[in-house]
Amino acid sequence: MNVVAKTETGRALGDAFAVVRDRLPGKGKIADQRRAAFEAYERAGLPHRRIEDWKYTDLRVLMREVLPLAPAPDVAALSRAAAAVKAHGIDDAVRLVLVDGAFAPDLSDLGKLEKGLSIRALREVLDGGDGALSEQAFTSDTTNPMIALNSAMATDGVVIEVANGTVLGKPLHVVHVASGAAPVAMFTRSLLRLGRDTGATLVESYLAAEGAKAYQAHDGLVVAIGDNARLDHVRFVEDTVDAFNISSATVTLGAHAHFNTFGMTTGGHVSRYELTVACAGEHSKVETNGVNLINGKQHADTTLFMDHAVPNCASREIFRAVVDDRAHSVFQGRIIVRPDAQKTDAKMMTRALLLSDDAEADNKPELEIFADDVTCGHGATTGALDESLLFYMRARGLPEKEAQALLIQAFVGEAIETIASDALREVAIATARRWLEARA
Repeated sequence: MNVVAKTETGRALGDAFAVVRDRLPGKGKIADQRRAAFEAYERAGLPHRRIEDWKYTDLRVLMREVLPLAPAPDVAALSRAAAAVKAHGIDDAVRLVLVDGAFAPDLSDLGKLEKGLSIRALREVLDGGDGALSEQAFTSDTTNPMIALNSAMATDGVVIEVANGTVLGKPLHVVHVASGAAPVAMFTRSLLRLGRDTGATLVESYLAAEGAKAYQAHDGLVVAIGDNARLDHVRFVEDTVDAFNISSATVTLGAHAHFNTFGMTTGGHVSRYELTVACAGEHSKVETNGVNLINGKQHADTTLFMDHAVPNCASREIFRAVVDDRAHSVFQGRIIVRPDAQKTDAKMMTRALLLSDDAEADNKPELEIFADDVTCGHGATTGALDESLLFYMRARGLPEKEAQALLIQAFVGEAIETIASDALREVAIATARRWLEARA
């Protein structure tokens, strides 16, 4: 029999939930779901290394406690956030800004939206009593304690709907900003629904205003991709070096749907991104790609669950990690092929590049196959820079750091090249170059 003793931290968080419960949007059934989700989190507590999926990211050691919920941003916070957003803008994108976990309409681009596009704040949807959307946004899954905590504490987010037959010409850019008011926790939950025969590009950025430090960002994204629809998803984590970012995304694909996603982590003290993708319609295609560029004492965890539930679907996973100093990169990728998912074509490859003797990379690719007519494979490698190539480049006059930078760019290039948008690919390349320049 397992007995869980509630710690002082657990009691403090429970008291905090009771205090802020009236601030959280949604009444009736949503309030009941929040309460049940928080109780599920309280029973489990912060995930630790004895839980297999959290073996390499023990939050009881790394994070230790959940900080108090961030207050609603005031004028000063919004001003600091505006400066940060301006410095990280993406040209010709529809900007949607969340500051300290609250949607900021004055910093967002809500005028003249494209036909067939609807954007609302999560708080508006929950308080408005839209039962169908609320049910989709708040998953009933409480097996993951951090997703359960997010369900309990989420203060706001964005709800995006793309009507049938609509192909958006501009990317949607969701910007999460920590204003720097104090070390606090931000909880956001967003929902994206793509109808049939649609197309969209979603960009997510996590960043901080000047002076922000030691904050926690807890984010959740729920995506439904309709039949014959395509979503391109690009994600940049550029939090401060002492911040925590615990995020998740759940994606469901219809028939003949296409999901292409790329993530790059360069910031944060501890980050974990858990992506769950379900191929629920035949002939769907998934491309998941990522890059970790970390140094110092950073810890970056990317965990992927790919669920092939129906026949004739394909998935490709490419992940690259460049790890310097005493940083720690984690990649966990599990591909599940259900008994009915014949003709599945699934492949996964992860590579890590260690730039120092103290750097660490844990790669754990897994296959669980319950069908017999499939093409599946996975692989993982870890190594250092090729000394012969470095010698060749230095012999031709290149300084050591510049030679290393060229080899690192080539190493991560395969993943970056999967970004469909030329403009967003350039943003990723520029982000990688900034990291390399800071390293020099």
